[in-house]
Formats: sequence, structure tokens, C-alpha cells
Amino acid sequence: MTDDLRAAALVSKAWPYEEARKVLARLKGGVPAKGHVLFETGYGPSGLPHIGTFNEVLRTTMVRRAFAEMSDIPTRLLAFSDDMDGLRKVPDNVPNQAMLTAHLGEPLSRIPDPFGKFESFAHHNNAMLRAFLDRFGFEYEFASSTDYYTSGRFDDQLKNVLANYQAIMDIMLPTLREERRRTYSPVLPISPVSGKVLQVPIEVVDAAAGLIRFEEDGRVHEHCILSGGAKLQWKVDWAMRWVALDVDYEMYGKDLTDSGVQSGRIAKVLGGRKPEGLIYEMFLDEKGEKISKSKGNGLALEEWLTYGPGESVAFYAYREPKSAKQLHIGVIPRAVDEYFQFRANYADQPLDKKLGNPVHHIHGGKVPDAPMPVTFGLLLNLVGVMGADADRAQVWAYLGNYVPGASAEAYPEVDKLIGHALAYNRDFVAPTLKRRKPDAREAAALRDLDARLAVLPTDAEAEAIQNEVYAVGKEAGFENLRDWFAALYETLLGSSQGPRMGSFIALYGIANTRRLIAEALA
Repeated sequence: MTDDLRAAALVSKAWPYEEARKVLARLKGGVPAKGHVLFETGYGPSGLPHIGTFNEVLRTTMVRRAFAEMSDIPTRLLAFSDDMDGLRKVPDNVPNQAMLTAHLGEPLSRIPDPFGKFESFAHHNNAMLRAFLDRFGFEYEFASSTDYYTSGRFDDQLKNVLANYQAIMDIMLPTLREERRRTYSPVLPISPVSGKVLQVPIEVVDAAAGLIRFEEDGRVHEHCILSGGAKLQWKVDWAMRWVALDVDYEMYGKDLTDSGVQSGRIAKVLGGRKPEGLIYEMFLDEKGEKISKSKGNGLALEEWLTYGPGESVAFYAYREPKSAKQLHIGVIPRAVDEYFQFRANYADQPLDKKLGNPVHHIHGGKVPDAPMPVTFGLLLNLVGVMGADADRAQVWAYLGNYVPGASAEAYPEVDKLIGHALAYNRDFVAPTLKRRKPDAREAAALRDLDARLAVLPTDAEAEAIQNEVYAVGKEAGFENLRDWFAALYETLLGSSQGPRMGSFIALYGIANTRRLIAEALA
């Protein structure tokens, strides 16, 4: 770590550094008694990992890296799975629905795996989570709520909850509806009869011994909540975990703002304090509605990775986390090109600008410098005119007109990008393309452009071609040249928007472009 980097990190306005400085201020110049700074992310394993899980771990990792650039204090990132929760609803996207229905209410870690691969449903989803995080190279430690409860690691704080039972009830009851108040308890005993996570009123018998009393189906049980005999309601559980593990940083979504306030108050009652953290905005669908797993109106991470590289979704997640953003297929092309544009700028930027560049945080300061000689937008326009049957080899043949020494071996990232472009074109662009006929003025301008292209050398530079395109538009009387370019996109490419035409013609080839013009004029 260089002194210059540390000095720049301590004053950078990039949001990961602002968040990391909160942790630094929390420490007041000292090292925590546990000897490290603990970052945490939470995961509810009743469903499969999704793009929200990725975003939370990614953003937390960015803050952790920013902290490491400011301080030599060791850090840990704990990915905590709340797998002792009772199954409240059977997910739609898993097999053996009837079997799962029979186990409703039981802890996820005690329900058989509907996929038949792991010892429980929670173990299956936890394995999916770890594989998911490992795929992106996240550095983290996995933690299971079931393991922590049953091993006794939470026992001291469970006794603490019972000792402060009324104070916790005083925080929670005013936040609940009247009907819910009558049955609410911060402690959810695991039934010794049915094995289900019970939501029943309890009576504290002996806080120091972890003993409670409750009624189930007319029978009164005196029950020990220690070592896996109960779990806590999630807001109380959240607070207890913060205190038990001494969590220093955890971010969460805006929809949990009130929950964070209540859990913070409970943590204080338990003798601890709420961690620092960012409250991030939620993703919206293309209609501006909040994304919901149950509605299925979001964009799955696998979908994004079909149509764009992983770095582009990380780039999209980095930008303005406190602002609501739409998350749908249509945002991918721009995110891809902006990622590569920011990456191309990085090497020549002064240090302070580098620390504000999203790619510094995406790559942990180790930013690739491999050139990208073609944009994703240009590739999309190329495969768009080539048609839905275009293949990778054909695209590389065209790139040979535009990029000296173009090959998959020389430009492996471009080769991957071609695959994304072909998939995006096949599924979303090709079905919508429709070329319109030019009007009289546009037709005359197209004939003029064709004549100018005819006298250019076949290997004319993109800039020279662009100058001719501009000249045609001006001489044709287009007061706003955007109207001329829109006409080119709509009559030649079948799209309402498109690339820099000089670059496109250089890539597609002058002869091929003249053929497009002839088809438009026919």
C-alpha cells in the first residue's frame, strides 16, 4: 500500500471510500477487541441466490477493499445464511412441492432437499449461494444460522434477550398491528412435538438458564431455548447477531429502513450497537415498479450474463447505489459500453480520478489494460444487419476489415462480447428490426451517399467515411443532422438508434453498405 494511495483514499468522494471512512471513524483510531473489522451480508435461503444477493456482496466487498486501502487493520467478510428460519411458503421454482408443503413451518435446515442432492433444503440453497459467490471470486467466509444456534455460539446473547425481554417487547409492540401484538414474541421456540418454528406468546421462566414456558395445542411446555431450542424473530435475530459477532458494517435495502432502526434500538438494549452501513435503493423494472421475486418482473443474473459480461453488471451495481434504477434487458448494452469506456480511461487518469472510477472498485485496483477495438453497440448493429442467423466466424470476418490482426486469440474479450451480441440480437433485436422506406429527400441523400462511397478506397478510415456522411446530410438540407442519422438507422438498419456511421461502414464494409443502400432505394 503506497502512502499516496492511502492519502488519496482518505479524501476520495467515491461512495465506497465514504462508507469505509464511517468504519474508520467508528474505530476511533483503535483496533477492535476481536482483532479485525467484520463486514457482514445476510441471505435468506428459502430461495435460490439472485441478482440482489450478488449486488449486496459485491458492494460490501467494494467497501471492504476501500477500507483496506485506508487501514492496516485486518478485515473479514461473513456471508450469513439465515437457514434456521421456518419455511413459510413453498417457492414456485423448485420440485417436490407436495413434500415441501408437508414441512411448512419447520426450519429450512431440517427439511429434506427437494432436489435430492443435499441433506436439507437449506444445505442445497447454501451450496448454491457458495457456488454463486465463488463463481465471481468473492473472498468471504460462509456462516450458517443453524450452526451458530445449535453449537451454542449464540447462547449468551439468547440469555441476554430473555433478560431484556420486556424492553425488547416495548420496542417491537408499537410497530405491530393489534392482531399481531396478541401473539408476538421475540423468541420462536422449536416445538419439541412437531419440530416447527412456533410463533406463540412465551413466558420467561429463568433467563440465566434460558428457560421459557409456552402453550402448543393446549399443552404447556417448559422449554430451553439454548443450543438450537429456539430462534429469534428476524429483527431481534438481526440485532442479536450484530451484538454477538460485533459486526462493524452491514448494508441493506431501503425497504428495510424501519427494520434497521428497530434492530438498532434492540442492539442497544442488548449492550451493543448497530453497525455502520449503506441503505441502498431498490431496483425497478422497466415500468418503474419494484422488482419482486414472486412477481418475476426482474432480471435474473443469469439473464444478464447471457447478454453481457460480469464486469458490466458489477459496473451497473456500482453506479449511484442510493438512487433507484431500472433493471431490465434494455439497460445491458449501455452498461457494457460504459464499463469498457471507463476501463479505457483508467490508465491515463491521475490517482484521485482513478479512485473515483468504477473500474477501480470492480477490479480491486487491478484493472485490465487489454484494448477493446470495437464497442458492444457497434457489434450489435453489425449482427443486426447480418440477421438472426449470423455466427461468430462471420462476425470475425467483418472485424478483419476494421481491426488489424483481428482474431479470437488476439482479442479474447472481443470474442466473448461477440457471443453476447449474437445472443442479444437473436433474442431481442432481430425480432424488432423493421426497415422503413426513405422519403424523397432521404432517398436523394442516400443516392448521394452511395456515389461518395463508390469513389472511396475499400479500406477508407472510419473518420474519412464519417466526414462524407456529414457532408451528405448538410448538403441535403437536414437542419438537424440527428434527423439525417435517424433516417440512416431507420432505412438501413431497421432501428430507431444506431452507431457512429463512419465506424459502422468501415466495419461492415463499403460494398456491403452500398448493398444496404440499394435495398433501401429499391
